[in-house]
Amino acid sequence: MGFRLSRIYTRTGDAGETGLGDGSRVAKDAPRVEMMGAIDELNSAVGLVLAEPLSEAVRDCLTGVQHDLFDLGGELSIPGHVSVTDAHIERLERQLEHFNADLAPLREFILPGGSRAAACCHLARTLARRAERRMVTLAATEPVSTAARRYLNRLSDLLFVLCRAINRDAGVPDVLWQKDRGL
Repeated sequence: MGFRLSRIYTRTGDAGETGLGDGSRVAKDAPRVEMMGAIDELNSAVGLVLAEPLSEAVRDCLTGVQHDLFDLGGELSIPGHVSVTDAHIERLERQLEHFNADLAPLREFILPGGSRAAACCHLARTLARRAERRMVTLAATEPVSTAARRYLNRLSDLLFVLCRAINRDAGVPDVLWQKDRGL
């Protein structure tokens, strides 16, 4: 593979526009660009989780997610292109079932926290939800892949379960919400 970026700055975005993968130019705050940015933020947050000590199973799962998110960003950069498929969603569902299988049933809401790795994973979960909201905004004006939308929904569920698994693996309990605790 040759060099893809020989120069980091191009000055082509100085006027507030950016280029999509199909060569078209759009405003940097266009819904599609906002969506691409939300995916980039989410992928960075997953990278933050991966910088923490994790089980090999969690690490492998999240590394796969990072690759999927990069593919999804590419899909979004070329209107009409599809990279994320039902197979991606099915893999997430299998992983969700695997990691959730030996977690205690939830009887209370949990707060983001516990171990540092779980707290980072909760941040990624919230960014997945934001990306999902941005996808709904984009879908209001442009066609988007149903599979991509479903992927983000399933990913936020997986990240929630991974937060709990990470805490369990670290021997740290989930932080349970307590009504009126702040009074």
